[in-house]
Parts: sequence; structure tokens; C-alpha cells
Amino acid sequence: MALFSKQNREALVNPLNLDNPIAVQVLGICSALAVTSQLKPAIVMGLSVTVITAFSNLIISLIRKTIPNRIRIIIQLVVVAALVTIVSNILKAYVYDVSVQLSVYVGLIITNCILMGRLEAYAMQNAPWPSFLDGIGNGLGYAIILVIVGFVRELLGFGTIFGLQIVPDSWLMDNGGLYLHNGMMTMPAMALILVACVIWAHRAYNKDIE
Repeated sequence: MALFSKQNREALVNPLNLDNPIAVQVLGICSALAVTSQLKPAIVMGLSVTVITAFSNLIISLIRKTIPNRIRIIIQLVVVAALVTIVSNILKAYVYDVSVQLSVYVGLIITNCILMGRLEAYAMQNAPWPSFLDGIGNGLGYAIILVIVGFVRELLGFGTIFGLQIVPDSWLMDNGGLYLHNGMMTMPAMALILVACVIWAHRAYNKDIE
């Protein structure tokens, strides 16, 4: 089978749009609400989930024929937990400020329903390479939604992007302007509303999705 056959391309590309884990499958909503108040932690969380999903898919696919059916969930959790520990320590070593912002949510990747769903539904049934691509696709599909929500929330809530001021001080109402930072954007409830808007826009654009 070619590395980028039609099946492999679909495994990589479909989760970005037509089978997006958040917009279509409505999975991983909790972390999407928790880590998107700013863009930087949203990107880091998205990349972390992508790496963990890809490599856990790969590892489980490699050993799937040796896993006893009755303990397969336990083995999947052990593999994921090991990868989460590695990623968490890397974040603490190189982007400590972001790891503090993400708090317990990196550890909770272990129970992320996107990740566990792909292991059970795809990696246990398919070869390593397609499983690796499926993990990358679903991780990036998840990350795209986080980036969109994080961008809007940080821009409208703080007037910044990556901590850099985008809205000039002269625009602020305190300085005689007409702009006022929307504090609601920093609240989890607004993240839920934004995710709902993204899902609505996605369904409106992709009318064939049931």
C-alpha cells in the first residue's frame, strides 16, 4: 500500500473538516473550553494532543495483535499515560509558563475522549502507518478549533494576540475611544458559545454532514 494512498489521505485529511472531532463528532469539548482563554496555551494544548494521539495510535497499532481483548483498555491507558508524562515534562522544561496555564489539563489528556476513541475505533483495527496519520489528522482537527476559539477570546477579551497588544490604547474607552475589552470572553461560558458558533458555521458550510 502506498504511503499516501486514498485511504491514508482520508485518514489524515477527513478529521480536519468532514469528520472533525469537535465540530462533527462533538468530542473533546471540556478541554476546548478550559484552555482557550489565550491563543498560546490553545496552540500548545492542540499540538500536545496531536503528538500524543499520533504516537499512541502508532504504538497500539503495532502491538494490537498481542493485546488480550479483556485488558485492551488498560493497556491503551498505560501507553497514553506514558506519552502524557513525557509531553508534560517537556512542556515544564521548555515552556514552563504555558504548562502552568494549562495546569491539570495536560494530565487529563489521558481521558480525552478523542484519543481513546481513535485507539479503540481505529488503531486497534488498522495498520501502523494509517493509524499514525489518523492520529495526526484528529489531533490537528482538534487543534484547529482550539486555535480559532483561542484567537477570538484573546483578541476580544484582552485586546492581545500571543500577549502582544493589538488594540491600541487610544481605542479604549478609558482614553476617550469606543472600544471596551469584553470580560465575558475570558469566561468558560463564552468559550462554549464560541464552540457552538464554530460548529454551527461548520455545519452550515458542510451541508451534507448528517
